[in-house]
Amino acid sequence: MSVRTTSLLRLSALTLAATVALSGCASTAPAPAGPQADTFSTADVWVKAADAGMSAGFGELRNDGDTDLTVVSATSPATSAMELHETVQNESGQMVMRPIEGGFVIPAHGAITLEPGGNHLMFMDVTSPLRVGDETTITLTFADDSTAQITAPVKEFAGANENYEGGMDMGSSESGH
Repeated sequence: MSVRTTSLLRLSALTLAATVALSGCASTAPAPAGPQADTFSTADVWVKAADAGMSAGFGELRNDGDTDLTVVSATSPATSAMELHETVQNESGQMVMRPIEGGFVIPAHGAITLEPGGNHLMFMDVTSPLRVGDETTITLTFADDSTAQITAPVKEFAGANENYEGGMDMGSSESGH
């Protein structure tokens, strides 16, 4: 083999090795993630019946994706304002509801349960009566601004007598929660 042939073979081998190495790096880059709402689902969602005042939405929020989802807000045509609430014990030992800071975080491949006496979607001012047997829609907004719409049946419920941290009693029948 001549020196020239040997040099060409070495140059070809180096070029091939560089090409394989660079293309290998490109193929291992993670694929861009889709909207958070794409991996979201629900189970057993429902809303407490109320003619006016306050009400709440409950059920299971699921995440089938590989990264945590964060629900940052909610809206519904049945209310002028909604808040994401948690129920906690205050300094005097009383159970109170308050807006949850940072929203609801749904773990990757996991779920959170919204339930009376716990986390829930708070209808602050029911503007259209929520009557047993009806359905209402709730739109959730995620941290990436994607949205998911839920249709929830309205059910009768008499429990969860917490107080709103602002001082309102949520246990009376007029309040709706």
